[in-house]
Amino acid sequence: MKRVLIVSQHFPPERSGNASRIYDTAQHLAKLGLGVTVVAPHPTFPTGTFPRVWKPSERTTVDGIEVLRLWGWQPNVRDPGFVSRMLYYLVFPLHVLLRLIFTAGRYDAVITSTPPLFTGIPGYVAKRLLGRRWILDIRDLWIDASISLGFVREGSLYERMSRRFEQMCLAHADLVGVTTTELGRRIASQYRVAAPMELMPNGVNTEFFYPVSAEKKRQIIYAGNVGHAQDLEKVALAVKAMNGKYNLKFLIVGDGDIRGQLEQMVRTEDMTDWVLFPGVVPREEIPKLLSESLVGIAPLKKMANLEYAAPTKAYEYMACGIPFVGCGAGEIAHLARDSGAGLIADNTPESIALALATLIDDPAMMESMGQKGREYVQKKYDRRTVARKLKQHIERMAWTSA
Repeated sequence: MKRVLIVSQHFPPERSGNASRIYDTAQHLAKLGLGVTVVAPHPTFPTGTFPRVWKPSERTTVDGIEVLRLWGWQPNVRDPGFVSRMLYYLVFPLHVLLRLIFTAGRYDAVITSTPPLFTGIPGYVAKRLLGRRWILDIRDLWIDASISLGFVREGSLYERMSRRFEQMCLAHADLVGVTTTELGRRIASQYRVAAPMELMPNGVNTEFFYPVSAEKKRQIIYAGNVGHAQDLEKVALAVKAMNGKYNLKFLIVGDGDIRGQLEQMVRTEDMTDWVLFPGVVPREEIPKLLSESLVGIAPLKKMANLEYAAPTKAYEYMACGIPFVGCGAGEIAHLARDSGAGLIADNTPESIALALATLIDDPAMMESMGQKGREYVQKKYDRRTVARKLKQHIERMAWTSA
C-alpha cells in the first residue's frame, strides 16, 4: 500500500473551506486504497473560538484517515496581531518538521497545502534531505494577498524572505497543484517553477452538498470565512436598499477576523432585522441552509491579486442547486459564465442589489441557473474526480526515485 502524508494548517472540526477540502481529499484517497495520514494543529481557526490545547500530540482515526494533531501556537483573539499570527504560522510546521525527521520513511509522498506559506517547510526538508516525493499544493497567492490587504508591507524584509522561500519550494517540488488556471499562470510569471503544474481545483463533495427538499425562504446566504477578502459590507448595504420592496434577509454563516466589525456596522446602520449572523453551524446543516435560500453570495473585493480565486463557497452553492451572485473579475467571472449559474456584480451596493433583483424577480431563471450549476459541478468539480487524479500522480512518483 502506498502511503501519503498531508500537512495542512486546517482540518475539521474547523469549518474553513480548506479544512473541508483536505478532509474530503484525504477520505477519497483512503477509499481509493492509499494509506493516508493528515497532520494538522489542534483546532484553531477562526482564531479565538477554540480552547487552547497544550498536548504535544494526539492521534486519532477519522473515516479511514489517520489524523495526527501536533501542538502549535493558538491565538486567543479573533483578529490577532502580527507576532501572534507569525507564531501560529511557524510553530506548527516546525513541529511537523521535527516529527518528520524520524518518520519520513513511512511515507511515499508528502503533500503540503498552502496557505499559509510555511507549511512548505517540512515538505522542502522531506524532499531535499529525506528523499521523499513532494507535492506542493497552492491554494492562493498568499504573499500578494497579504500585501493587498495591508498585513505585509511591500518591499519589506518579511516579503523578500517569504518570496525567496516560496521560490525555493517551487524550484524543488516534484509536482505543483493549483486551484485555477489563472493562479498557475501568475505563479509561473513570478517564479521559476521546475516541476509540472497540475490543475487541482477546490471542487466540492457533491454527495454531501446536494439540493435538499426544503421550502424556500426570503433569504440570501453567505457561508464561509468572514474574512478581509470578502466584500460583505457592500452586500449588507445592498440588502438594506432593497428591503423597501423585497423583505429580504441576509444570512452570514461562519466566523472570521472581521465578523465583529461587520456586526458593529450592521448595528450602526440599523440592519439587525435583515442581516443575521448564525455563526458557525454544524457542517451537516449547511446543505439545507443553502437549499432553502434564494441566492448564494461570493463577494470578493476588487483587487487584482484576487482575480485568480474561485471560492469554494461558489461550488457549494451550485452543488445545492442555487444560483450565485459574485463580485470580482478573473476566475469568479469565468465560473459564472462557463457554468451559467451565476451573475457578476460590481463592488457597489447598487450593482449587487441590481443583480439580486434580477434573479429574485425571475424564479424560473433562478431554478434554471440552479440546475445548470448542479450539473456543472457534478461533471467538472466533484472532489472524487480530483482525488483520483491526485492518486495517479502519487503512484507514478512512488515508482521513481526522489
